[in-house]
Amino acid sequence: MSDTSQAGDMPHSAALFDRSRRVMPSGYTRHMVVAKPHPAYAAKGDGCRITDVDGNSYIDWVNNFASQIHGHNKPEIVDVIRRQVADLMVAILPTEWEVKLAELLCQRIPSLDRVRFTNSGTEANMMAVKAARAFTAKPRIAKMEGGYHGQYDLLEASFQPRPDQWGDASAPRAAAHQAGTPQSLLDEVLILPVNDIATARALLRAHADSLAAVILDPFRLQVGLVEPRHDFLAMLREETARLGILLIFDEVWSLRLGYHGAQGCLGITPDLTSMGKIIGGGLPVGAFGGSAAVMSVFEVEKGDPRVKHSGTFTANPMSMAAGFTAMDLMTEAEFDRLNGLGVRMRDGLERLRVDLGVTGQVQGSGSVSALLLTDKPMGNYRELVACIGDGLLERQGLLQKQLLKEGLLTMRGGYIGSTAMDENDIDATLAGVGRALAKMKTM
Repeated sequence: MSDTSQAGDMPHSAALFDRSRRVMPSGYTRHMVVAKPHPAYAAKGDGCRITDVDGNSYIDWVNNFASQIHGHNKPEIVDVIRRQVADLMVAILPTEWEVKLAELLCQRIPSLDRVRFTNSGTEANMMAVKAARAFTAKPRIAKMEGGYHGQYDLLEASFQPRPDQWGDASAPRAAAHQAGTPQSLLDEVLILPVNDIATARALLRAHADSLAAVILDPFRLQVGLVEPRHDFLAMLREETARLGILLIFDEVWSLRLGYHGAQGCLGITPDLTSMGKIIGGGLPVGAFGGSAAVMSVFEVEKGDPRVKHSGTFTANPMSMAAGFTAMDLMTEAEFDRLNGLGVRMRDGLERLRVDLGVTGQVQGSGSVSALLLTDKPMGNYRELVACIGDGLLERQGLLQKQLLKEGLLTMRGGYIGSTAMDENDIDATLAGVGRALAKMKTM
């Protein structure tokens, strides 16, 4: 987030930020919450609202980057955490909660016969890649230009490349996202242009002998701004199956789209799926899984597994208990109710846009919505960059700042709903968005 506070408005947050700069680089641990002159510091959450240390209350449309599908302090989740911490916080031994959450996920998500747990979505994607390499005995990975899959050097390649790094559209280059990334690592990544069926197909066929997997978020690139088309996803499924390449769906974000995940909504089943966020009930978590055959690389019955995987806090009982409880509450009816609120939100945003004469477009699916202040197409990463060059991020940042003044905590003009919301919260949000847009028109 950016520009979410103003000097003098939040004295307690300002004081905390002054302390933080003495012990953390620039005062931050997460770059996604950077704000000028300082961020608001959270004090308490309840339902769909969060209160900062200066007493300001906001409707929370970020929900810790989509991880809190039930909002804050859901009683059933709080209760199970209290009971579990009294019994067992963490141990080397597995617990029944791990089994229960694994059973639930395998029952719901079409691609899962077997699943393993990690501590984050980044770790889940790392292990999915390792599984694909071991199963196929091939070294390279393909990903989308502009695709985000966590903070892992290999999969960060070409997350946000500059135009001078792109290369030809028919053969995009793998560009480093972080300083110090070795070229040898970039050589292991093939970059595909999302939604360009002919080019992506040709690249897959040309590099099939070295490709272990293709990974992408089936819902959005750039955390919500570019949507892969269904025909493009169908092509990837067809070509990867034909060429002996595994297809990995990164559903860390998109699992919230429906009871069976994005893959259930799309009717396209990958070979491996990575998960996170909503499956932890608000606690740190990640998971990945796939067919029994692919996941056999982790089996120990015949000796050392082909892929070794462990972790001090992997499948810890706190996350497993909270995660199972959160997912068990997400019945098909609750998904339908939550997604219905998303429809109401998007319809309302579009009405505001038209009534106020705002240039832009409303996007989203399920419980995720966005009002983007551009009418230019964003069908791939390069088109997105053209919009950014035209001032899109500045406009989104200004809107975000105005929304905060209206008591709405958002991210880049995006709205990630929670089950703690009802129609009154949607209406209150739309009223605030309308006021914010009207103020922007006078600036």
